This record gives sequence, C-alpha cells and structure tokens, in this order.
Amino acid sequence: MRRSLAFILTGAVSAAILLSTGAIAPAPQHGGTYAAVLADADRPEADTARDAARKTAEVLAFADVMPGQTIGDMIIGGGYFTRVFASAVGDGGSVVAWQPAEFIAFQASYGESITAADAMDNVSAIRSAIGAPEFPAGMDLVFTAQNYHDLHLRPFPADTAAKVNAAVFAALKPGGLYVIVDHAATAGAGLDVADTLHRIDIANVKREVEAAGFVLDGESDILLNAEDPLTANVFDPSIRGHTSQFMLRFRKPA
Repeated sequence: MRRSLAFILTGAVSAAILLSTGAIAPAPQHGGTYAAVLADADRPEADTARDAARKTAEVLAFADVMPGQTIGDMIIGGGYFTRVFASAVGDGGSVVAWQPAEFIAFQASYGESITAADAMDNVSAIRSAIGAPEFPAGMDLVFTAQNYHDLHLRPFPADTAAKVNAAVFAALKPGGLYVIVDHAATAGAGLDVADTLHRIDIANVKREVEAAGFVLDGESDILLNAEDPLTANVFDPSIRGHTSQFMLRFRKPA
C-alpha cells in the first residue's frame, strides 16, 4: 500500500485553538495543511465520508501531527485514525496501533481491524491486555479518540486508567503529546457513566492524566455539540454520531 504523500508544512498552524473556557490558546508551533492526507486515494470511501463530522483536519492540527513522527493510536476501534496517521506520517514515520486483547476477544471486527492495520507498510500492531499497552519508547504522540472512557468499563480493574496513563508517559519522548478525544458527560458525573453511557466527565480525565505526570497543554471545543443533553447513551439513535466531545492535549515535561 502506498504510504507517501505530498504534505505541505507551514511554519505554524494559522488558526488558534479555542479553549472551552473561552480563552484563546496558541496551536502547537508546528503544523500543516492536511488536505493531501484526507485526499489519500488509499483511504476507504467510508472513512472520507466521516471526515467532515469528525473535523479530522482540525484534530490533526490540534495534535500537531507531522511527517516522520512515531504515533501511537490507542484503542483503534475500526482503525479510522490509524489510517489517517499512516498517511500523515508518511514513509519516514510509523504508527503503532493498539487494540486491547479484551476488545479483540469481545468483537470479531476489532480483530479484523487490527489485522488490517498490521498489514499497512508503516503500521505495527500490538494486542496486549488493556492494562498493559506495549508501546515502544521515544514516541512523539499517543492519541485516542472516543475510547478513554473504556478504561473505566466495569469488567476492568479500577486502576486500569492509571496503568495505561503511566505506560503512555513512559513511552513518550520528553515533550511528547498525549491527545484524548472523548464523549462528554455532565459536569460532576461519576466514573460509572463510562459503563452506562460510554461517556466521561472531562474533569476526571484531566485529574487522572495529570496524576501520571502530564501537563495540560491545550483543549478545544470544536467537537462540542450544544444540542447533546450529555445524558443519553452514545449508541442511542437520537444522538449517535452527533455526541458532544471534548479534546485535550497533554504534554510530557521535557
């Protein structure tokens, strides 16, 4: 599969990222235009059809994705972002796609998606248990979309999120980024909503990730949806595909 793209870098992302507090936070120092990535002919049509709703270009800019990076895609699901990252980093970069063993055992499609990811030229797959991601050291970015809450699902030990965050911290190079996108829950919601609604309170994510040693580097409201009541299960037909989502960027101190 072809994995090189014409990728036009700019000196900085021209648009600033809006903080949910209403303040303006500068985007990462490096960034790029991602039109060539989204137009990659190797991407399935089903993926490109989702780009507008997922605001993929804006997410890539927020995560400061660049050619040549090593990126960990954490809990890849169907592999949508794995394929995007594989295009974005190009032949000089690599993607480590993690699908937890428990997910693969739970649903056949998760096994199929990690097998497909592993077949890509610049992607390697890991299938370790959910509490022990086997990320290599020296990564530039670890990214997870709509899956951080899964670390708090009822079948998993209570310290699963702490173990995963520690593993991510250890895997990132100094200054590396940890970017989390997830379905928003109401403020003050307990961790039990991860299991009942597949959502999580942004405050809980900040608390857990900062406890692992990370520093909050930015947050964006571009995926928020004011019409989402935040109390419906994300798979409810009334809201599925249109949930309000937060986006957080953490940095490992240099």
